[in-house]
Amino acid sequence: MRRGLWIVLGIVGVFVVIGLLIYGSFVSAQNQMVRLDESVKTSWSDVDVQLQRRADLIPNLVETVKGFTKEESTVFGDIANARAGLLNAHDPKSKIAANGTLDSAFGRLLALTENYPQLRSNEQFLRLQDELSGTENRIGVARRRYNDSLRAYNTYVRQFPNSIWANMLGFHMNDAYFEASAASRNAPAVKF
Repeated sequence: MRRGLWIVLGIVGVFVVIGLLIYGSFVSAQNQMVRLDESVKTSWSDVDVQLQRRADLIPNLVETVKGFTKEESTVFGDIANARAGLLNAHDPKSKIAANGTLDSAFGRLLALTENYPQLRSNEQFLRLQDELSGTENRIGVARRRYNDSLRAYNTYVRQFPNSIWANMLGFHMNDAYFEASAASRNAPAVKF
């Protein structure tokens, strides 16, 4: 009888240890997923700040260019619509799509400088162009960090046994990556 009691206690002890290990894995995975999710949100916030900065600078650039190019109203309308779309977007996927539209319209605006050489020498235009160039670089860095954070989160959520805990806790894959637009894959034409 004594020996049977020790066997039962040993089996119960093994189950308790296994239960503690599973619980420890669960808590550790939950904490890591929360940390990675917050990292993705922080990275997205950085992208959002830079997109807002660009959206705030564009009206100044547009007004400067308008002073030189009265007849190019379709470009200005496209930029205004794209900017409004970006400002009205509320989630990462819609902001990424609106950003692509703004990139395209903005590219057409900068192409106007080829037709107006006096604009290229205007000090205010050059200052705004430098500001936008710096903002574009910041956006590129913020996008890369966001994509890296999103990749780390998605990788963690998909790994075993984290995938089990993620499904139980409601953490799901997030596929709102920034990708290059189709227009950016074409080399720009430079004319002298």
